[in-house]
Amino acid sequence: MPAYSNRRLTREEAVALSETPWRDIAGKARALRDAGWRTRISFSRKVFIPLTRLCRDVCHYCTFAAPPRAMDRLYLSIEEVLDIARAGAAAGCKEALFTLGDKPEARYPAAREALAALGHETTLSYLRDAAAAVLRETGLLPHLNPGLMTPEEFAALRPVAASMGLMLETSAERLSERGGPHFGSPDKRPQRRLETLRAAGEARVPMTSGILIGIGETRAERIDSLLALRDLNDEHGHIQEIIVQNFRAKPGTRMASAAEPSMDDLLWTIAIARLIFGAEMSLQAPPNLYDDDFGELIEAGINDFGGVSPVTPDHVNPEAAWPSLARLDAMTRARGAVLVERLCVYPRYIERRAEWIDPTLHAPVLRLSDGANLARCGQWSPGQAAPASADDLREVARPDEPVRPSAGVAQIVDALMRGRALPASAIASLFEARGGDFLHVTRAADALRKDQAGDDVTYVINRNINYTNICRHHCSFCAFAKGDTHESLRGKPYLLSLDEIGARVREAADRGATEVCMQGGIHPKFDGNTYLDICRAAKRAVPDIHVHAFSPLEILHGAQTLGISVREFLTELKGAGLGSLPGTAAEVLDDDVRRILAPGKPNVAGWLDVVRTAHQQGLKTTSTIMFGHVDHYGHWAQHLLHIRALQEETGGLTEFVPLPFVHMEAPMYIKGRARKGPTLRETILMHAVSRLVLGDVIANIQVSWVKLGVDWAIRCLDAGANDVGGVLMNESISRAAGATHGQELDVIQFSHLLDTRVLRQRNTLYCEVNAHKGHDFSLAESSSSQRSLRDGRISA
Repeated sequence: MPAYSNRRLTREEAVALSETPWRDIAGKARALRDAGWRTRISFSRKVFIPLTRLCRDVCHYCTFAAPPRAMDRLYLSIEEVLDIARAGAAAGCKEALFTLGDKPEARYPAAREALAALGHETTLSYLRDAAAAVLRETGLLPHLNPGLMTPEEFAALRPVAASMGLMLETSAERLSERGGPHFGSPDKRPQRRLETLRAAGEARVPMTSGILIGIGETRAERIDSLLALRDLNDEHGHIQEIIVQNFRAKPGTRMASAAEPSMDDLLWTIAIARLIFGAEMSLQAPPNLYDDDFGELIEAGINDFGGVSPVTPDHVNPEAAWPSLARLDAMTRARGAVLVERLCVYPRYIERRAEWIDPTLHAPVLRLSDGANLARCGQWSPGQAAPASADDLREVARPDEPVRPSAGVAQIVDALMRGRALPASAIASLFEARGGDFLHVTRAADALRKDQAGDDVTYVINRNINYTNICRHHCSFCAFAKGDTHESLRGKPYLLSLDEIGARVREAADRGATEVCMQGGIHPKFDGNTYLDICRAAKRAVPDIHVHAFSPLEILHGAQTLGISVREFLTELKGAGLGSLPGTAAEVLDDDVRRILAPGKPNVAGWLDVVRTAHQQGLKTTSTIMFGHVDHYGHWAQHLLHIRALQEETGGLTEFVPLPFVHMEAPMYIKGRARKGPTLRETILMHAVSRLVLGDVIANIQVSWVKLGVDWAIRCLDAGANDVGGVLMNESISRAAGATHGQELDVIQFSHLLDTRVLRQRNTLYCEVNAHKGHDFSLAESSSSQRSLRDGRISA
């Protein structure tokens, strides 16, 4: 075929290929698919809900539609709908696909009577209530296929449907004439269907559409149908996927003896559709309708298998069973691709949800999304003690998976291991790694860890002292900070006295701590002198203790309240005993994200300037990222590059600490504005990618056992991390957000879980100290912190 570069085919060019074997055009189709979707082949895990089989149309190939006399119940009850949806939710489904005929009440009095008994005048009104019930009771996202609709009807259904669908099937009007498959089906008139699809675009509804091949159309007519859909999408951008579906002859229909399209004919149509639509359109073919190795669908240019159900049959093609997800996965990997689960609404529409998704659906969509706006696989979330599910484990633990990375991932990893600078887009692509790519990234990170940090796993004995949870900021992710009198979420507002801070420092030192880490809310009565006094109180209590204290936000607050520069304030703090700073309050170093998370906090330049100034004053700092909320992989990559550039400039960062967002009590999650933290796969990859990007300039990558739990902290130690941070916690911030992984780490028990790795105590600045022996790590009920609560010495 001629070389068309990456531009889309014209009609003349497409028609000229009508007699070309599919394999002769498949190479170009695959190249376009790979340019848009790389090695990902997606599917949606769904349940099929046949709300009614009544339809006013009489398509000559359909066995789904039936007259009232053939049915005991004309409509499923809401409870029957919910039974199907609940079974789907229990099986890990995220989509509820509602199938139904076109406005049967326009044809059948029995349909009008049945609807009246249900309290409705129209099928669409009842559909709205059924979809709303599924959304409310199960969290599944409804995808609706109700047929022709007006703009007003789209507006009525949009609040209960993340996406909708309408197959064009064909643009050939002659197929609706007498003798054609659509004769007697007024809703299959092509112009009426195109008008509905145009109305969907104007209503900003993400739509599925496509063509049905083998019902009497010519290849030129298929091309015209695809071009009509392309023109509509060029105008509105609302068609999220194109389905190429092959006709299957069914007994009992007028077309029972009609010839089905060959598999070669189907594959040619897929390939020409890819050449017509180009790289970015999602192109789908149902695998259950393919008679041979459906991996050939991938060879022809698809990037999606559509909806696959582990619970319900394909009610439109009941004779064609869904392939199991295990078989689908194996077939996909055999073609050098990786199977990924998506939602019924595609990532680009979730990214622009203010435009494309009704506000009532933002929370349900986000709760089912990962950082790429694909489906969130598994039940694991940071901070939760619940074990990982089978879906979690499939994402991260494939001992039988061959480490055959894709060419793109292998090149990026190789470049990073050689110390080459790469753009954020290349780094971001590593967070999409699955299967062999996931194993390659994590194993490469582990090899780098061995070279850069050795085999020892380090820890510090410290105590966290969060001296107040009263804060004048209202960060949308924070469940720790309180107002002066606000007692919602966890615990009452409090403020520790200097005497209590000193007592906690002494208790920590008595039990082997070499460091106290002190941070708190931005109390409206605090000024710079408060922070100086806190430092002095700690050093008076234990002169040798290392004071690791005050986020960049607190440093700015202290300097501003004293009317001095950050540099001057840091000099005073250093004189008062400050040893180093935690690099917290970084969240994600992207100003758009920061405006959502914490609009009152410093911007990216402000955060970097405080940390840079600390380094210039001889004060080391850590660095962090808090990820998995409203951010995406591009943000994570850019954050890593900011941290790397800072370290190359100053050399003052001791470690990098990924902090997965703990969602349970976070205000932004409760209000439906955030995801459920990163997935387990994303969390492990954050540690691995951090090692690949930062390891040659920051040797220490720390894993937060408080947020991950011991088992998954150890998994991150095999994926690039080398440090577990503090073991004597009294940690309040993660606990306030809902984390349940405990307050202290038993280092002796932990060391037994490390196999060949050695656990080694360090101090704050990563110098070795004498191995800890014989200290009691448990905070007894009679400790000063517990006594002070009873004695009333902690107060607001």
